[in-house]
Order: sequence, then C-alpha cells, then structure tokens
Amino acid sequence: MFNTFKELADFIQREKVAFIDLKFCDLFGQWHHITLPVSNCDERLLNEGVGFDASSTPGFKSLEAGDMVLIPDLATAFIDPFWDDRTLSLICNIHEADTRQRFHRDPRYIAARAEEFLRQTGIADVSYWGPEFEYYIFDRVEFHNQAHHSHYHIDSIEAPWSDQTKSGPNGYHMAPHTGYHAIPPFDTLYNIRSETTKILEQCGIPVNYHHHEVGPSGQVEIEVILGPLTRMGDVVMITKYVAKMVARKYGKTATFMPKPLYQEAGNGMHFHQHLFKNGQPLFYDKNGYGSLSPLALSYIAGILQHAPALTGLTNPSTNSYKRLIPGFEAPVSLFFSLANRSSSVRIPKYATTPDKKRIEFRTPDATCNPYLAMAAMLLAGIDGIRENLDITAAGFGPYDANLFAKENESIRRRIRAVPESLADALRELAQDHSFLTRDGIFRPDLIETWIDIKRQKEIIEVRNRPTPYEYQLYFGV
Repeated sequence: MFNTFKELADFIQREKVAFIDLKFCDLFGQWHHITLPVSNCDERLLNEGVGFDASSTPGFKSLEAGDMVLIPDLATAFIDPFWDDRTLSLICNIHEADTRQRFHRDPRYIAARAEEFLRQTGIADVSYWGPEFEYYIFDRVEFHNQAHHSHYHIDSIEAPWSDQTKSGPNGYHMAPHTGYHAIPPFDTLYNIRSETTKILEQCGIPVNYHHHEVGPSGQVEIEVILGPLTRMGDVVMITKYVAKMVARKYGKTATFMPKPLYQEAGNGMHFHQHLFKNGQPLFYDKNGYGSLSPLALSYIAGILQHAPALTGLTNPSTNSYKRLIPGFEAPVSLFFSLANRSSSVRIPKYATTPDKKRIEFRTPDATCNPYLAMAAMLLAGIDGIRENLDITAAGFGPYDANLFAKENESIRRRIRAVPESLADALRELAQDHSFLTRDGIFRPDLIETWIDIKRQKEIIEVRNRPTPYEYQLYFGV
C-alpha cells in the first residue's frame, strides 16, 4: 500500500487513523499483534522497530535470548475494519534485536528467500500461487478437555441433524454431502461470504468467487486471485482473520480445522501454482498432456516425490489425517491427472490459456504455516526440475480414472499414498529434507525444532488422552 514513510504519515493524517496494529506470524502459522497509538508512529519504527519477547512465541527463541524486534512492511498496510477506532494494520518482518538482521526462523523471511532462490536458479523469476479457502461456519461450538470430562458439541442450522426448534420449521435442511453450490434458502451463509469477500477486496485482496461447499453443515469456500509467494502467505493470514471476524460479527464461528465433523467433507487448502520467466508462462505446452510443458511435469514430479515429507509441513496436525482418508474427494494417492479430484496433483481442465495453465496440489490444509508450506512446495518443484525427474517413469501417472472405483483397485495399490498420521509424516520429513536445507532456505535446526515441538505438544498429548469413542469400544471389557 505504501512505499515510503511519508506516504504512510500522509495517509494516517488524511484518514484520521488512531492506531497502528503490527501483526506477525509465528513458526506454526498463528498471528500475533502489538498496537501503537499514532502518536508513537515515526520513522524510527522502520529503522529500530518495536521490541517483543520471542521466547513467548513457540519455536522462536529461548528464555535467555528472547528479545527481538518487529519492523513493518509498508506494502502490507490495510485498514482493519473490525476495530472501533480507525486502525491501520501492517504485517511485520522479524529482526534480531542487536544486529537488526532478518531472523532466520521468520516464516516471511523463509518465503522471501525461496522466491529469491528461484530467481537465482535461472529457472524462473516469479512463482504465482492461489490458495483455496475451505472452512465451516457453525452457529455454536463447545469443547472441553479435563481429566474427568471430554466432549465437543456443534450446532449448525443448515445441518440435516440440526434442532429445528431453534432454526424454525422451514424444512430447508441439506442431505449429507449435498452442499456443493447449494442455493438459498438451503444456503444460509451467502451474506456472510459476500461481506467477507467485500472486506477482503477492501484490504487489497482480489477474490475470484465464493460458494457453498459439499459439507451441508455450513461448509463454504472463497477462492482468491493468484499472486507472488510471500504476498499470498500474507493473503492466507488476512483471509483467515477476516473470515473468523465476520462470522463472529454474525454471532457464528468459523473454523479451518481439516476435519471438524466425522463422515462429512473435510477442509483442504489446495494450492494452485505456476512459474513465469520474463513475463512468459513456463507450464504451458499445447502438445503436452493436459497442455503441460516438460518443465511443469518435472516440477510436479518433484512435488510428488517429496510429498510424504512435504505433508509434515503442509498437513502438520493430527487432525489433518482424519481428512486424508479415502472418499470425500480426499487426495490420498500420489499421482497427477487432468481434472481428477482424487489425485494429489490436479491439472485444472478449465485453465486452457498459456498464462492460466497451472497445477493444483490438493493435499495441504489450513493448519499449515502458509509461508513455510509454499516455500517447501516451491523447493520440491525446483528439485524435480533440477533433477529432470520423469514423472511417468517415477510412477506418478497420469491416471485419468476414479481410483476409488472397485475396478481400479489394482492400479490404486501400485500408487504410493500420503502418510496415514502426523507421526508418519514427521518421520518422512526427518528422513527427506535435504531439498529444503541444502541451499540454506530452511536451516536444519528449524526442521528439528518443528518436528520436536509437533511430537511433544501434539502427537503425544493427543495420544495420551482417552476419547469418547474409546469408551464406546472398551468401557465394558
């Protein structure tokens, strides 16, 4: 939005801005913020930054070396519409407190370094990315976890199991798996999606469209226009924030959790992606399969070759693997295909022109840190190009059949699947991460910290807790 501090200062005065909100992303994809009155906003903000305790931010610093500073990126500014006082938000880069050097674990820095590395290879000078935002909007969610009590309860007026005494006896309840592109009065969330879209565009995020998704209990989707990698990491963070805040305004709650409902569609975050050089698209070849170039096929081969390890970053939650099961259009098989939504990498059939020709990696979900996930995917694709991987010889297809159909079971058995659990995915990441670290984009200590915290704070903690279903299975033994 701004190139210089003067432009920022003029805007603050002209728009009567009262507060500056500084947002930053931790290692695991959560946003944090610090708020300044405009009286405390001067050029020192761009040179000295604002100090914060990085030891309180998971995965950053130890207690004895916690001081770091936030320096805002002027280009990321947007008016935050959810504050009572006029507030200008800026996304920050994280710097060392003493040297002011960029912090090597700052997710935005890793994303920017991945973009720079792409340029250094000479393969391309820019990559464009388009995440799809699938999420549920519920009317009410309760959950408790105590030694003697554990439960969750969800209300959705759209759901076939909803309490019609609360929603009214209108009769418009969708059957299971029938929500895709549902229309009002079945679709009750269109105004929420439209307001979310309007705010996103006011924040400088162009939106392609929005619609109801497959899940009949409030699942929706917003798709944004593709953009450069680091910028699209910012877009993911802003979009999730806006979606949650708009739902809250309507007295509802939004979740990007991969699998909030048993036997209903899960939430993915599919990433569309392609490469350009000197303004020319590199993924298009009218004579290739799906009009893909040999370079694009090697890029896909790199993604699929490293996909088991990638899932440790793109699907980094225990809940992720409750979505990655056969059925529900879940991309569990590591192959590519034209328009096949059961494939891990799909080639959109409607993207026919050279500048639109792209691939879609369907495995990721919104528990990922978007900056790290996109950087990792890009590095995997670059590795495929540098190694000149042959996608067909590697066994990745293309397969244009529905592999979940009974007659294709023998084909499905020959295709490698994504990991079945977060523990499996982290083992794959521990064994296969040289494509991330060998050029210094991800440091080995970051990978080690990521794996250790995920194991200690998530895998073990989930493993140690009994669930209601275990009571159903084992209470009477």
